[in-house]
Parts: sequence; structure tokens; C-alpha cells
Amino acid sequence: MVDETLYDLLGLPRDATSEEIRRAYREKARRLHPDHNEKPGETQLFIDIQQAYETLSNPEEKQRYDKNLPTQPQTPQPLLTRVQYSRASLTQMADPQLVYVLLELLPRPDADLPTPPLNICLVLDCSTSMQGARLDAVKATAIELVRQMRPQDIISVVRFSDRAESLVPAGMNINRASIETRIQVMQASGGTEIYQGLEAGMTEVRRYCSNNHINHVILITDGRTYGDEEACLRLADLATTQGIGISSLGIGSQWNDRFLDQLTARTGGNSKYIAKAEDIRQFLHEKVIRLGHSYAEHLTYQFETGPGVEVTYAFRLNPETSLLEIANPLIFGSVPRDASHNLLLEFTIRDIPPEDRQTILAKGVITFHIPGQKVQINHRQRLEFSRPVSPEPDTEPPSATLVQAMARLTLYRMQERARQDIEKGQIKEATRRLQNLATHLLAQGQRDLARSVLNEVSHIQQHQAFSEEGDKKIKYGTRSLMLPPGTKEKKS
Repeated sequence: MVDETLYDLLGLPRDATSEEIRRAYREKARRLHPDHNEKPGETQLFIDIQQAYETLSNPEEKQRYDKNLPTQPQTPQPLLTRVQYSRASLTQMADPQLVYVLLELLPRPDADLPTPPLNICLVLDCSTSMQGARLDAVKATAIELVRQMRPQDIISVVRFSDRAESLVPAGMNINRASIETRIQVMQASGGTEIYQGLEAGMTEVRRYCSNNHINHVILITDGRTYGDEEACLRLADLATTQGIGISSLGIGSQWNDRFLDQLTARTGGNSKYIAKAEDIRQFLHEKVIRLGHSYAEHLTYQFETGPGVEVTYAFRLNPETSLLEIANPLIFGSVPRDASHNLLLEFTIRDIPPEDRQTILAKGVITFHIPGQKVQINHRQRLEFSRPVSPEPDTEPPSATLVQAMARLTLYRMQERARQDIEKGQIKEATRRLQNLATHLLAQGQRDLARSVLNEVSHIQQHQAFSEEGDKKIKYGTRSLMLPPGTKEKKS
């Protein structure tokens, strides 16, 4: 058993700065406060966090504490990092400058760990709109997954409409025949209240939640929830502190993609668009397979930016494409054991002091855990992004890999901006952007997606708004283009 230090409690390395200590304390205290968190043991952890901060934020007490710490063993970092920049250097100028950073995180090549067990809950929308082919496909897929679970895996099932029911409580050595019967007799009725299902699903996952498991809630819905969005987002924040991920599969065109994107991004998960009921099986199977191939879980990046520097955009390219919520910490998600975790970050630099020869874009600490390890500890690795400042303009081109990622991000952001134009009533500007997007897609051989974009242009010109179906086809279609070369994702 590894003795936990005050730095471990705050999720920090021993060389943490006073600002990093303050930020880490504020973040943990906010999430663990007893008024918002009633999980057994969390109140004591909240008290321990307070005591750690009181010691480490006092320079004299910190110095005395550091002197008595045992020597930290030198071990290889469990994650390898590769960084590519869009600019070799920055220049002193009055105008803002953009820098794109492609970050690649990989398991160490000598990392040989057993596959961790799953602890997942399927939260299934059984509202009236799911009646028929959609619910039949969900039931058949859920039964298949139950049959494929290993003895060490834990699966639970929650059904919800305007109330929630734990159909299959979390447990091991389950009676599969009994579970299949319970799933098969599910019927559709009532409205859609996602908070009810999400809360019940998290309760089931918490029963066996530990860093030795992959703990995840998979929400499947085809409708919008009303009035409980903020409560759902608070649940997502709580899930992050407890090591629980949330992902969602949205069926058809009536669900709120912005809300589900925000909900899942807060835990490092993602949302997927499923156009047809017959695609549910493949999407859900792919999701469970990805969860089982995880190497490092719940990567969060607590950071400080340099003066005049701001993180203005963050996008995960792999293992699952997702727009990240701009916050501190940034929630990266998980690193697969058989591939890399790729992120594209956009930094805006608005001012460089005349005396600076190096600009810190961001510096901080990635925290994560590795479920397959015998001894569970919270890992921390330093991560810094910086660029030299040169009196001469940068003429060195970025790598082809980074150029391709930036080009595909541009396509995704074109449809984002078209959405924003329509919200402002700027219909001509929106259609112009989409026509431009279609031209670029045709040039890349994406004929089906380009056709969907042009069809949507006609709809917008007639109705002054996106159609529900066209909006999602374009958004998730351009998002799938962000995957690294050689990676396939099913397109709806």
C-alpha cells in the first residue's frame, strides 16, 4: 500500500506551485463539499482536503512538511507524450496570434496490464416515442451484451420515462435468464426525464465503483428532457469526482445534441448520433469494446496559461471524437491501450511582453488512474506547452498531420458557425458557409455528406432554420472526419 501524501490528496506533484495548490484545492473542495455530495466517506475526504490545503498553502508549514517526506522513487512516466505545434515561433505584434497544438498521449510500450473489469449501467429511454423498432432494437442489443459479459464484469440496467426503475441491479454472478426476461418485457410509456434515469444509473454504478473497474453510464434516448438539464449537469460534475464516465447514444432527430454533448463532455465521454434503429446494435457494441480497451482513465488537465494567453478551442480526435468543454481543468477522457489519445488545442495569444523570449501557452498537471494496476494510485504528469518568441515572422510550415487535423477542424467549425448565423437571423451568411462547406467536402470525396449539406441549404432557404435531421447529419458527419488516418467510425 502506497502512503498517500498531502500532494496526493490534492492530485498534485511535489513541485506544485502555490497557484496550482490553490486551484486544485478550490476545484476539489467545490466538488466534494458535503452540501452537494453525500457519498459515504466523502465528508472525511473533504476535511482531509481542507487540512492538506492549510498546510501546503502556508510557505513555512509546507517547507517543514516537505523536509519530512520520504524520497520519491524514480519510476518511468506511465504515459508518453508527443506534441506538434502549428508555429515554430511567435512574433511580437499588436494583433492576436493563433497557435494550434496537436497532443498525442500513448501508453508506455512496456505496459502489460490485465484487462480491467467493466462496471457499466445501461440507462434506457422507454418513453412513448421509443415504441416499436427503436425499443425492440435496444432490448435485443441489451440482451446480447448481458450474454457477452465476463464473470468479473458488472452490468446493470435502468429503464426510465418520467420516472426511473432499476430493472437489473448491479451485481456479479448474475442470473442471465432472469435478466433477459426482465429486459424483454420492457414497454414504452410516459415522457422523457433524463435526470430520473441518470440518477438511478449512477446509483447502480456506485455500488461497485472503484479505480480497478471501468465505471461508465451509457444513456440511450430519442427525446428531449425539459426543466432538469442543470440538475443533469450537476450529476455529471459529481460523476467526474467519483471516477464515473457518461456517454450517450441519441436515436433519430428529436434529441438535444447540444445538451448531451455538454453532459457527456464533462466526464470525458461523448455523444453519438444514430439515424436508424438497426444501427443501435453496432454503435453500442463498439462503445462497450472501447471501454474494455481502456488503459488510463479520467485524464484531467489542471493548468495555468501564460499572460495574455487563452485556450479558445479544444477537440478530442481519438479514441472518440468530441468537442471538449473549455474549463479548468480540461477533461481529456481516457487513453486506449491499443492506440493513442489525440487532442487538438487552439490557443489565442493577445499580447507578448517586449522582454519575453519564450511564451508559456499552458503549464500544469495531468491526473489519471490505470485500472489494471495491482496498487491503485492517482498518477500525475507535468505537461507544458510553450513557443519561443522571434523578431522574424515564422515561415516554417507545420507537419502534414497537423495541417490535416486543422483543415478538418475548419470543416467542423464551418457548420458550427452556420448554426450561430441562423440563431442571429443571418440566413444568407449561414447558407453561404454551408455552400462553401459542401464545396470542400466534394473536393475531399465526401459526396454523401456534401449532398446532405446542399439539401440542408435548400431547407434553410425555405424555412429559415435547420431541419432536426439535417442538422445532426452535418454536425456528426463533419465530426467523424476528425478521426486520425486509419481510424474508422460508422457514419449515419
